[in-house]
Amino acid sequence: MEKASNITPYFKAELLGIANEREIISWAYIVIQHLLGYNRSDCIINANKEITIKMSDEIKQIVMDLKTQKPLQYILGESEFYGMRFQVNEHVLIPRPETEELVDWVLQEKFDSALDIGTGSGCISIALAKHSNAAISAIDMSEMALKVAKGNAAINEVKIDFIQQDILQAQSLQKVDVIISNPPYVLESEKQKMKANVLQYEPHLALFTDDKEPLLFYKKIGNLAAKSLNFGGKLYFEINEQYGSEILEMLSKFGFVDIALKKDINDKDRMIKAMWK
Repeated sequence: MEKASNITPYFKAELLGIANEREIISWAYIVIQHLLGYNRSDCIINANKEITIKMSDEIKQIVMDLKTQKPLQYILGESEFYGMRFQVNEHVLIPRPETEELVDWVLQEKFDSALDIGTGSGCISIALAKHSNAAISAIDMSEMALKVAKGNAAINEVKIDFIQQDILQAQSLQKVDVIISNPPYVLESEKQKMKANVLQYEPHLALFTDDKEPLLFYKKIGNLAAKSLNFGGKLYFEINEQYGSEILEMLSKFGFVDIALKKDINDKDRMIKAMWK
């Protein structure tokens, strides 16, 4: 692997069978960008650029880690979300494209304050802070997740009021214009359908909820939001596609109006917005 042009073929040769070719090529280009700073066009221009033995060893180690199903974002220690760089580790979920769609939806509104419940890496709250002038707060029960989120706020040069709190134990929330949450919504029974890279490495606390209470977090947050949203304020959820109609009905019973269910880019019911009057 003496030249930059050898990296992608090396990835394909070593990893076919672990993932499909398209994903492997994507991994290779992400690693090239991370280690060499080359985008795809740069790779063509610098195809004959020699790489050091140290860098070659780093690439081999990354490939070895990928063979264990460890997500590339955890291997590199970073991910991208909404055009920004985020540090990630085993204490936080890897930000997903669907959540970018949720942020897009929120940013279509005007608001002066927002609260992100279950912030994890801080990706939602930081994206909102970066693209609005609103005062943003964020809650998470995990001290280690909040440490990551605070670091990400510093990297992306935004001010967030981070609060350590178990939302299921909360009795009240601050008054805000927007509450947004991507709570645990994958059922325990769905584990068998999930890929090893998620099951083995991503934090189960942030992913899974009991089959007996699939709407546990939505009920708690919806109830608190009804008491703490300003007049005309909005509640946004990312949801399990199976429970869209049930969450709509629940929010209606709480007294929310103008409730909307929105599909994601994969045509799955993924987001809900509701107004408090």
